[in-house]
Amino acid sequence: MTARKTRPPEPTVAAIVREQTGAAWSRARALCAEGRVTVNGERCLDPASRVPPGAAVIVDERAPKLRTGSLSESAIAYFDRDVVVVDKPAGMLSIAYEPGDKDTLVDCTRTLLRRMRGQDRGLGVVHRLDKDTSGLMVFARTADAKRILAAQFRAHDIERVYHAIAHGVVAGQRIETHLVLDRGDGLRGSYGLFRRPRVGIPPEAKRSVTHVRPIAPLAGATLVECRLETGRQHQIRIHLSELGHPLVGERVYIRDYAGPKIESIRPMLHARVLGFVHPRTGQRMSFEREAPDDFRAMSEALRL
Repeated sequence: MTARKTRPPEPTVAAIVREQTGAAWSRARALCAEGRVTVNGERCLDPASRVPPGAAVIVDERAPKLRTGSLSESAIAYFDRDVVVVDKPAGMLSIAYEPGDKDTLVDCTRTLLRRMRGQDRGLGVVHRLDKDTSGLMVFARTADAKRILAAQFRAHDIERVYHAIAHGVVAGQRIETHLVLDRGDGLRGSYGLFRRPRVGIPPEAKRSVTHVRPIAPLAGATLVECRLETGRQHQIRIHLSELGHPLVGERVYIRDYAGPKIESIRPMLHARVLGFVHPRTGQRMSFEREAPDDFRAMSEALRL
């Protein structure tokens, strides 16, 4: 048998910006989002877009910054007087973590609802997604809705399905560990994995369960579905990394990975399905959104 060679994908705009400026991935992506990068004279806002051979990429860090933080109406998957379900773009904070954080998903969703319906009520936060994770989130619009949704999250009654691109050949399995803030090397992780466990599981450790199912083999990676039985901070990223298959684009939980790394401007993780019981009507609701362009482009570039 002869191995079929795959042509390496064309470089992304962010990769070329990094090569020209020496900037970090986050800065290269920001330069694109700020409108300070052009390809063949046209402003390029998508750092994941591919650059054909011979194209002229120019970075002007002093160019006027575009106004950011807006959401299109298509980002609203559902809303009523109690809840709003939003498809969060990658690179946007869910909420403000520090004073001065602007253009968060909370802010942009409130602005969009005001523009669409003239409604300007507060939004209650019941869960979050990492800044670089795309996909579905739900906000509460009343105090009762927030209380009831928060109870569903605590009871792990929320349906949450993610799609991810992970390094290597990933097999289907159920992963159950107890996550702690410091597994022994300064990183959040599973108790007893990095260092030999002491007597018993510490009380602060949180039981975490992820169901992993491979969807499609890729070149050096696997497209996988991750269904959360529990929802802990960085749970999928940690579980896949400790399994030996860190996310493509992972920056933190990849230090122990010795295999060939696939470059990406962000961790390839998308919250595809979100389901819950409506806090007022009691009706079971489920929403699904396709992964964004950068995720699909990476999947296509690695397709066998």
